[in-house]
Amino acid sequence: MRSGDPGQGAEPDLVIRARGVVLPDGVRPAAVGISGGTIVGVLPYDGAAATPEMVVLGDDEVLLPGLVDTHVHVNEPGRTDWEGFATATRAAAAGGITTIIDMPLNSIPPTTDATALRAKREAATGQIHVDVGFWGGAVPGSLGRLTELREAGAFGIKVFLIDSGVPEFPPVDDAGLERVLRQAAELGSLVLVHAEDAAVIEAAPRAGGPGYGAFLRSRPAAAEVTAIARVIELAMRTGARAHVLHLSTAEAVGMLADARRRGVSVTAETCPHYLALAAEDIADGATQFKCCPPVRERANRERLWRALRDGIIDIVVSDHSPCPPSLKRLELGDFGAAWGGISSVQVALPVVWTRARARGHGLDDVARWMAAGPASVAGLAGKGRIAAGMDADLVAFAPEDSFIVRPDRLHHRHKLTPYDGQRLHGVVRRTWLRGETVSGERPAGRLLTGGS
Repeated sequence: MRSGDPGQGAEPDLVIRARGVVLPDGVRPAAVGISGGTIVGVLPYDGAAATPEMVVLGDDEVLLPGLVDTHVHVNEPGRTDWEGFATATRAAAAGGITTIIDMPLNSIPPTTDATALRAKREAATGQIHVDVGFWGGAVPGSLGRLTELREAGAFGIKVFLIDSGVPEFPPVDDAGLERVLRQAAELGSLVLVHAEDAAVIEAAPRAGGPGYGAFLRSRPAAAEVTAIARVIELAMRTGARAHVLHLSTAEAVGMLADARRRGVSVTAETCPHYLALAAEDIADGATQFKCCPPVRERANRERLWRALRDGIIDIVVSDHSPCPPSLKRLELGDFGAAWGGISSVQVALPVVWTRARARGHGLDDVARWMAAGPASVAGLAGKGRIAAGMDADLVAFAPEDSFIVRPDRLHHRHKLTPYDGQRLHGVVRRTWLRGETVSGERPAGRLLTGGS
């Protein structure tokens, strides 16, 4: 393979050839050589020598890097009836996602200390179909435990600035946020923030009843704008790295861009539902669409797409947040009573690709937003790109093929989804994890450690 590449001298035991391979510098025909689960080189399409195994993708297929989803709520242990490692990771693999990082809340106990992190790792052992890492969390009673979480392998620390929806993961106040950011700056850790301002939401009209408009007014854009301004100010004051989770309002885009111009280390993500759905289209009582922050109006959605195009929004991740269907309160159709969360880990790629292609974006853009970008934010140096030295996490993707979302074909534990019945473009034909095909039968994922 190419001189100077990591893995130089290793002969590939598998070569995957495709007329379209999404590489860091663009999409072109190539042959990807793999040895021992690692990419050892990328050659021209006809440049690979004979190997023990050769896979040639169809003319309608493109080879993507395995996606990295840094925002998944697996909920195990403690709320495994909501989701679990086996079902969540099987769904991820079916959707072309080869690495997830699990959020620290909705499981019991929440991942706010090293003991809880060990419980997570034990629960995941032997049942994961993709690679899995873990975020730690900080709540008022655990603010002194950031060092132990980092040493135990957490990838970073998540905080809420508002009620999280579960009593065991309460929010931090301004002083708590500053303390977390200062500790994280000393440790070189990332702080992830659910940025909605509690006071703004407390002053807003109450949510209730079947009308989506009332729910939307109960979580105004001003709540995000106010909270993100505070995150930026404290990140600048402390020198910490901060990451804004699930950005739903384009009104915060300008301040994020300005903060970066001033040298503040702040990144931001958005989610497929904010790029695909629109408040005007949500019917009365359709509580499967409820998430927090909420899906906003069409005009806002288009501004999010522009911010993504311009690099102000860095990444797109699922915020897969499932619950038992009974908690969605469909029988009442009450947005005030329903749990807020959307299950989308299996369909995130086709949801984003369907809307991206309609706006003139290419698969290289999608790979940057959903593979390389999330890997960079989380510090996963061996993930998210097709290049020598990287893990051979790969996806055979048919971008022009389409399918209709049917709940019985979804692998996550509960099948309720706002995408039910939608026709989406982009079909995952095959997923490789470190060069091995993910079948969904034999769990072959690994537990990842932050900082390694």
